[in-house]
Amino acid sequence: MSRKVRITTGDVVVTATLNDSPTADQVWEALPIRGRASTWGDEVYFSTPVSAGEADDATDTFPRGAVAFWPPGRALCLFFGRTPASTGDEPRMASPGTAVGMIDGDLRALKTVRSGAVVTVERA
Repeated sequence: MSRKVRITTGDVVVTATLNDSPTADQVWEALPIRGRASTWGDEVYFSTPVSAGEADDATDTFPRGAVAFWPPGRALCLFFGRTPASTGDEPRMASPGTAVGMIDGDLRALKTVRSGAVVTVERA
């Protein structure tokens, strides 16, 4: 099952494909989601109405382009590069989270997203 979402903030529009994890299922069912962007290095994150605990496969490192859920902040995180917690080139969360999908295509547009911008995630 392919579950595509469109993530929009200002002039930035990217699509992502959600995986088949239980946390991704919760994100899918909560759509559309609107939040206010925060940035942390090369990460954009925003609060959601989703409440999910730490998954068995939770990790704090993700590939570039990952969409992840961070349980302490009930937040979706979009990784496009290093974060302040990174020890190398990998994106790293402040604490473990769950991968819920991957962004399709070019990640460079995410560099223009500013804290406070409205982010909308909806079914594509």
